[in-house]
Amino acid sequence: MSGTGSGRVSIAGLICIKPGQRTRLIYRTITHHGRKGEKKGFRETDYAALLDAAHQQLGGPVVLVWDNLTAHHDAVMQKLITARSWLTVYRFPTYAPELNPVEGVWSNLKRGLGNLAARSIDQLTILVKTRLKKMQYRPGLIDAFIAETGLILTTNPP
Repeated sequence: MSGTGSGRVSIAGLICIKPGQRTRLIYRTITHHGRKGEKKGFRETDYAALLDAAHQQLGGPVVLVWDNLTAHHDAVMQKLITARSWLTVYRFPTYAPELNPVEGVWSNLKRGLGNLAARSIDQLTILVKTRLKKMQYRPGLIDAFIAETGLILTTNPP
């Protein structure tokens, strides 16, 4: 997402399900101001840090179902995944956003920001974080993003 002028807000997020607990949205943002040499988006280590945060918040092993973004399956990421014994990764089929519940989060977020005019990239970042924080307190909405995919979740896979 970008605001007036240069720069952009990059967002990575996970919808987390743990039996007996409410559904959670865990996310991180990176703001790029358009300055030379500034990180423009998420790198493998940033995704790994997000996964580490999810592991810590959830307090147990993590089964991750991930899309096929290049940074999610390149050699660096594979090394980071292998180093985490508590992490099991499955992949969505190639280009299947309709199966990914976090796509509902991004769609909802973008619709909510569509008529707002941020004056700066920092103001846009604040708006994005505020909207995502509100979603975190609406587990029913997050559950609806999962239901929208048509996927059936089980705690004991076949």
